[in-house]
Amino acid sequence: MADATRAPIRRSDVGLRSERGPILLSVMLATGLVAIDSTILATAVPSVVGELGGFSQFPWLFSIYLLAQAVCVPLYGKFADLVGRKPMMLLGISIFLVASVLCGFAWSMTSLIVFRALQGLGAGAVLPMGQTIIGDVYSVAERAKITGYVAGVWAASSVVGPTLGGVFSDYISWRWIFFVNIPIAIAAMTVLQRSFHESVQRTRHRIDYAGAGLLAVGGSLLILGLLEGGVAWAWSSPASIVVLASAVVLLVVFAYVESRAAEPVLPLWVFRERVLIGANATSLCVGVILIGLTGYVPLFAQGVLGHGAVVAGFAVAALTLGWPIAASLSGRVYLRVGFRDCALLGSAFAILGSALLLTVGEDSSVWRIAIACWVIGVGMGFTASPVLIAAQQAADWTTRGVVTGTNLFARSVGSAVGVAVFGAIANAAVTSRVGDAHEDLEHLPASVLAPAIHDVFVASAVAAVVIVLTVLVIPRRTATD
Repeated sequence: MADATRAPIRRSDVGLRSERGPILLSVMLATGLVAIDSTILATAVPSVVGELGGFSQFPWLFSIYLLAQAVCVPLYGKFADLVGRKPMMLLGISIFLVASVLCGFAWSMTSLIVFRALQGLGAGAVLPMGQTIIGDVYSVAERAKITGYVAGVWAASSVVGPTLGGVFSDYISWRWIFFVNIPIAIAAMTVLQRSFHESVQRTRHRIDYAGAGLLAVGGSLLILGLLEGGVAWAWSSPASIVVLASAVVLLVVFAYVESRAAEPVLPLWVFRERVLIGANATSLCVGVILIGLTGYVPLFAQGVLGHGAVVAGFAVAALTLGWPIAASLSGRVYLRVGFRDCALLGSAFAILGSALLLTVGEDSSVWRIAIACWVIGVGMGFTASPVLIAAQQAADWTTRGVVTGTNLFARSVGSAVGVAVFGAIANAAVTSRVGDAHEDLEHLPASVLAPAIHDVFVASAVAAVVIVLTVLVIPRRTATD
């Protein structure tokens, strides 16, 4: 529990005008790269397909990006603990910058997909390195203020991204949704290079190449199998069985290799510490809920309620607005009651929002959906940030990168699991009503689509309840000093 006599932290001490302000600015700029990229492409898909073709391939623009980003996060975390955060952040931004330029000059859908994978490899460094740098530079009490700045980046991006995507597609060219990253990336690297200086003890390290390779390939196959199962191939098909079975075998071998490695890329003690187990399990559940909302709320708004894409996007935007508001306030809460109780408060909001979402029907207004999403977003804000900081508090400088990367990797795995589970639930609900030969979800009548998505919302509510259990694993007296 925090010391009640601690002097209050003022924004003038930790804000953009403070001595550490340039470091914070560089992290915000780098975060903005990934945050805007997560929303700007969706509105440009019709223009991209119209010029490059490959309509059946365009979902890979998103899947391959998420796959590449997810599997390299733990690797960046480990190497950051070996050589420092700054080199890894600069490397990630550089890769993202080069990939963005290549995406802007893509000549076919296949080339664009390949360059999006490269972009994901860069993004995989940006988020964990940004969070790790903040953990290094600011105390827990100071992070209670800093969280608001970083959360504000995500809130602004949720509005700016889709707007820019639409403007570029309609009035200039969809290629500018990638070229816009150039000045932001250069500014982020310049400010970081000039302002952030860290002292890294230079020692000889035994790089765990075997572990890194097994984790990258095994993790890639696992997430690929979850993302594409029931979509590109049936769950019971040979392709699905081979991919998932290979993933399990490689990850088992990875665990064996890590148990014997001198400097494992992902130390197995990460899975034995109680605070880390609870924080990572909570992060995984957060990923599950997020994919359920971002994937199916717009579909409900369009396919069931009959609204356009802009209105459907507004419903999800309510989630991304509620999250940063709560995240910026969470610092005050966890400094008073601790990380676990703050996350429990968040889980209560998530359950309440999920319950509101279950009351939505074919005659509901989009405002009703938006309010439910906003409440869930508040719950995520009070949950995700505190559990990440709790995990970081369980580590020192030499392991904070690994701990941060593992927590964010767990969220990515949760999203992949959510895609698989929710897709199976929706398809099963549709099949029970219209049989095996049914169209894609987007083309089904509202009378069939509504109950199928309602089942997904039920599963999402179950995930919100599970968060309570995962949060309770975290020790109540986890240090906030």
